[in-house]
Amino acid sequence: MTDHGHPESALQAAFLQHDSTLAPSSRVPGEDDSAVYRTLLESTKAIPWKIDWATMEFAYIGPQIEALLGWAPSTWKTVNDWAERMHPDDREAVVNFCVAQSKAGTDHEADYRALTRDGGYVWLRDVVHVVRNDKGDVEALIGFMFDISERKRTEEKLAQLQRELEHLSFHDSLTGAGNRRMFDEVIERTWSAAQESGKALSLIMVDIDFFKSYNDYYGHLQGDECLKRVARLLGEAAGPDHFLGRFGGEEFVLVLANTEADTAVRIAEQCRTLIAEEAIAHVRSPHQQRVTASFGVGTIVPTGRTDRTAFVNLVDAQLYHAKENGRNRIAAVDRAGMQGEAFKAYSR
Repeated sequence: MTDHGHPESALQAAFLQHDSTLAPSSRVPGEDDSAVYRTLLESTKAIPWKIDWATMEFAYIGPQIEALLGWAPSTWKTVNDWAERMHPDDREAVVNFCVAQSKAGTDHEADYRALTRDGGYVWLRDVVHVVRNDKGDVEALIGFMFDISERKRTEEKLAQLQRELEHLSFHDSLTGAGNRRMFDEVIERTWSAAQESGKALSLIMVDIDFFKSYNDYYGHLQGDECLKRVARLLGEAAGPDHFLGRFGGEEFVLVLANTEADTAVRIAEQCRTLIAEEAIAHVRSPHQQRVTASFGVGTIVPTGRTDRTAFVNLVDAQLYHAKENGRNRIAAVDRAGMQGEAFKAYSR
């Protein structure tokens, strides 16, 4: 193995053979080949290297590696040093990929986090060329390491921005609950899953009582705070396994997968209780001058003969019944109600 501080002639020949920019015609007459290649290889930010396939030893690695990672060129002896100086989360996949591609004689690239001598990590991209002998057997690997940390940071910022934009496109900006667009996707997905599993699907529609009067008396800023507080309480009652969305204005909706009728009514009652206990002042409400809400609840096991939109409309009708019968109460319909639209009213 040659000294790690100087490119060997085989590496020079390989770069000369496979990179037209280093062709003999581009060299300055009279220049010493060794000096030319040493200058080219060691002045670039890309870090050149060569591995002998038979011994799996580094024949050469550029001195730039020490400035970037802190490891001197002399410490890069075998491919084990390369693998061990890789983030544990990246190591297995990257090593397996590079070995498989190299055995197949296929040029390839790999991105991974390389360990620095002080314990940090730098994102690298290895661009690898497989060198074969006259018989077609793999003889060596030559390539360049590139520092792509800045690119990765930019990609992560863009990915984070994309996640934020997706979140905004599916969530109500005021309350943080899902918006109507997200509700449409959730109810479609949940309906299909319930149809396949044969399990019950429940829906709860919620409307804050006398909310226009609340806004007129307290102002829209206070009205916004009321909406946020009610959304938080509904989320607490529904829990993380169920979907909460803002259906529009002062109306919310909960989609309860795998939930029978009795459980759905209990969740609605818990929502109603939490809102009452929050004791949000509402001087224009006849219900103890506090903010209250009305609830429509429906439960169904979807089949090929049932219609999702009709079910949503039926639950919305239950909400209307609750409001028409005095507000601050629950009107519920179960599977049998899909034919008769019967409902039950619950109140304190």
